[in-house]
Amino acid sequence: MTIDYQFDQDHIWHPYTSLTQPLPTYGVTHASKNQLFLDDGKSLTDGMSSWWAAVHGYNHPKLNQALTQQAEKMSHVMFGGITHQPAIDLCKKLVELTPAGLDKVFLADSGSVGVEVAIKMAIQYWQSQNQTSKTKLLSLRGGYHGDTFAAMSVCDPVNGMHSLFNNVINQHFFVESPTVGFEQTYQHNSTHELEHCLVENSQHIAAIILEPIVQGAGGMKFYHPDYLKHVRQLADKYNVLLIADEIATGFGRTGKLFACEWADISPDILCVGKALTGGYMTLAATLTTQKVADGICNGQAGVFMHGPTFMGNPLACAVANAAIDLLIDNDWQSQVRQIEAWLNQNLKPLADFDAVKNVRVLGAIGVVELHQTVPMAEIQAFFVEQGVWIRPFGKLIYLMPPFISEQSDIIKLADAIKAWLAQ
Repeated sequence: MTIDYQFDQDHIWHPYTSLTQPLPTYGVTHASKNQLFLDDGKSLTDGMSSWWAAVHGYNHPKLNQALTQQAEKMSHVMFGGITHQPAIDLCKKLVELTPAGLDKVFLADSGSVGVEVAIKMAIQYWQSQNQTSKTKLLSLRGGYHGDTFAAMSVCDPVNGMHSLFNNVINQHFFVESPTVGFEQTYQHNSTHELEHCLVENSQHIAAIILEPIVQGAGGMKFYHPDYLKHVRQLADKYNVLLIADEIATGFGRTGKLFACEWADISPDILCVGKALTGGYMTLAATLTTQKVADGICNGQAGVFMHGPTFMGNPLACAVANAAIDLLIDNDWQSQVRQIEAWLNQNLKPLADFDAVKNVRVLGAIGVVELHQTVPMAEIQAFFVEQGVWIRPFGKLIYLMPPFISEQSDIIKLADAIKAWLAQ
């Protein structure tokens, strides 16, 4: 297969990339298990799970079968006034697997839209309670929740990638990100600023939104479960909802099926996506409680005001059902524990390099934080030459490998990072 790189560079925008001075791209012709095959014949061991979604690897026969069997029946049908068994089966699974009380499911078509839905749910809930002043969100600095406008508005307003839009997005409340690491001793004053904000502004705040335990694209920070537990208590105390964005952390990535389980809490609204379909299709879900659903539907509108064209897409639902079944059948806990052990063995020694500020591992996530920002084009080319696919950002070289990865794969990925540091 011939890749038309010139057309790609001249006409096609890639994520967070200049079109006038584009970063190099690498043409993938096919993929299998955890290998990406380039048009020049080189194969790359995948360390990113295609932005954390392809937890089962690529071209999996069971997921392929689910996709083709559903395509032979119907690939899409509108969800307005129509239902179908793939959506019903998926929602049953989600209600069963997610934290207690989250038994109302809205199927969206991407992670960012799932966050938009969650924000809209929270605001419409309070509007329906005649608390019309509760229209703001309380978010954590260092957070990332997506690229659409409501999602952008609750991302870090200073250091986040969306600061360019601060003058046009809705303005919300922000407090410092958690300072106590996952394995450190919890400090009970960690939520003082957050509580102070609630004391002063709870009458305006519809919900707290956060990424439980792991702040992902905002800096790959792992924080203490007691912080999350305390935030749940404060949300209840000050009468605001809690939105947990588990789009990146859901389905086992942190070592729990959902990161909220580390703190043994259940949010009022939960967003999931990415690994939901095993990386095959774009699909997300926003789950909420009977209380929130009743509050919305008993209000003036009588309905929840959202309905994407591809909501409940049968093709996506079918492959999501297969992906969840595969997660369970493959004993994801053992897979993730094994990867965590291998990441600890092979990444932790990299802390000895002068360029390295910190190395941290949680579940199937490994992070090497540097003192200086990496030169993206240069480091990407280096990793490709080493036969691995790792996509750093900022000062972070991180790994989120597929759960099917073997020890030799983790060693290869870690050795590539070590080789870069040793130059």
